[in-house]
Amino acid sequence: MNEIKVPELAESITEGTIAEWLVKQGDKVEKGDPVVELETDKVNVEVNSEYSGVITEIIQVEGDDVEVGDIIAKIDENAEAGNANTESAQGQADAKEEKQTEASPKQDMKEEVREETQTSGDVIASPAARKRARELGIDLSKVSPRDPLGRIRPEDVEDVAKGTAKSSKQKEQKKPVEKTEFDKPVERVKMSRRRQTIAKRLVEVQQEAAMLTTFNEVDLTNVMKLRSERKEKFIEKHGVKLGFMSFFTKAVVGALKDFPLLNAEIQGNEIVMKKFYDIGIAVSTEDGLVVPVVRDADRLDFAGVEKEIRNLGKKARDKKLEMSDLQGGSFTITNGGTFGSMLSTPILNAPQVGILGMHNIQKRAVVMPDDSIEVRPMMYLALSYDHRIVDGKEAVQFLVRVKQLLEDPYDLLLEG
Repeated sequence: MNEIKVPELAESITEGTIAEWLVKQGDKVEKGDPVVELETDKVNVEVNSEYSGVITEIIQVEGDDVEVGDIIAKIDENAEAGNANTESAQGQADAKEEKQTEASPKQDMKEEVREETQTSGDVIASPAARKRARELGIDLSKVSPRDPLGRIRPEDVEDVAKGTAKSSKQKEQKKPVEKTEFDKPVERVKMSRRRQTIAKRLVEVQQEAAMLTTFNEVDLTNVMKLRSERKEKFIEKHGVKLGFMSFFTKAVVGALKDFPLLNAEIQGNEIVMKKFYDIGIAVSTEDGLVVPVVRDADRLDFAGVEKEIRNLGKKARDKKLEMSDLQGGSFTITNGGTFGSMLSTPILNAPQVGILGMHNIQKRAVVMPDDSIEVRPMMYLALSYDHRIVDGKEAVQFLVRVKQLLEDPYDLLLEG
């Protein structure tokens, strides 16, 4: 008999939560097959079996918190899938529990149990659950067990009676509706591990950094014109669309070269000046915000940036990001405009000291240099920065430089 344990996840991650079992008791797996998905502070990780055999016992169920090295399941290399041993053990457990809960069963009770078994098909339920189901008039075949082994327990029957049955695949654990002191209904939902981590780190950043935000606006007329001119040829040549994010990424890299303190971080009483440009691109997922990193953005052309952003975004949405995708960024870009935001003050992605916030593009009347008025596609930009090492003058100049590069993007495209 071998054990499946929580493996080493990453240098800074020592625990996680069982998100979903990909196998069930009695399943046969091969060495290297994924058996369970763990939710960690940053990403979801699939744990692979180190052995070939049959899953004989699942120790930790979905929703349980586990640490590196914990035993979460057992696997028998000599067993066969769906063998009788598992069913026999289940039957013995049922019999044992029945004896304990009903020490002096009457004949009519035995008949009821027999009848319940016949009408419930292959439903596996404890005697106590069967008894409670009879009392409440619940059909066991319509009860969804929380037990990953599929065994129905009394609390599952109670949930159905209350109209709040829970699926074993449900990710959030909800409690029955409560009422406030003003007799108003509320519902408690457990925060996911990742949401807890996001909340904790955002608060820490605001407490530890001297965060300040400066704003500007950019005229995207030339960016939109250039995209329109190159759109078809760009797709034909590179197999990817020419989006806005590559322009902003390249503009940020250009500005960081001119104002390197925005590409640094604080370590103790030292400033670490980074000589690389790994740009984090914030991506919204069902589980919260993640920031995968476009490596060496200064060395990529526009097509390279677009492909990398597309690939990272897909991995984020499919929950396939790896720890290496999230670590080591030097500056972050976040685009609230995709959700319609006009203005915001983005929070720093520690230990970085700068983050650029993009917003919605709106056509507005703009007074031109010759005093004429034209309708232009405008976007507000927000730069949040750590005032401990970045002065207001540098922050403002950095944002002005980003604005200049975006308003005259032809040279930017040639350089990229």
